[in-house]
Amino acid sequence: MTRYGMAIDLRRCIGCQACATACKFANNLPKDLSYNVVYTKADDDWNTLGTAVVRGALANDNAGGTFPNCTLNFLPMQCQHCEKPACLDVCPTGATAKDEETGIVSVDSELCIGCESCIKACPYEGVRTLIKSPEYYLDVVVGEYDAPPHKGGTVEKCTFCKNLIDRGDVPACMQLCPGRARYWGDLDDPESDVSKAIEGRETMFLNEEAGTKPSVYYLQ
Repeated sequence: MTRYGMAIDLRRCIGCQACATACKFANNLPKDLSYNVVYTKADDDWNTLGTAVVRGALANDNAGGTFPNCTLNFLPMQCQHCEKPACLDVCPTGATAKDEETGIVSVDSELCIGCESCIKACPYEGVRTLIKSPEYYLDVVVGEYDAPPHKGGTVEKCTFCKNLIDRGDVPACMQLCPGRARYWGDLDDPESDVSKAIEGRETMFLNEEAGTKPSVYYLQ
């Protein structure tokens, strides 16, 4: 049994959006869908980060403070693949499921009816999106040959690139990160990259008070 997780080093993230771009391309995502977003935070008080995310108080590329003492901090955001996902119990069809072998939380597009119950239950704003009618920038399919399908009237979110990790690769968001801010692997394996990255570092979780126990660690 493997418990996949990711660590993101907030001191190394430069807000370049390479992770978001790699994710969008690899998964052939429609125009209005992003699994991975990099927000900016206008102060450096990470203790209020979970609340800020929930209230939508984060935006793109907005500095805070008064010149010349401005601050700008970056927050990569995606599905947290929680150990106790709030989205799981509210799904009326069983479309949202957690793989007990890997810990990955997924949505089955064949079972999803687009009721948005999971979106309302999730304490992490914006990580799930209802796709009404997929529209694309290009007339050709891009990305991985086994990228997930995109079906109108269903909810989608980050998959941890399960198709890639099943082939022994890493999630697409890690492959282009110039700051090497992301670490991936089995959280239960002390020799994995993610476990080594977490060891000895101050870590935090988004909106920890929700009790969902995310699998995405933020290194401070």
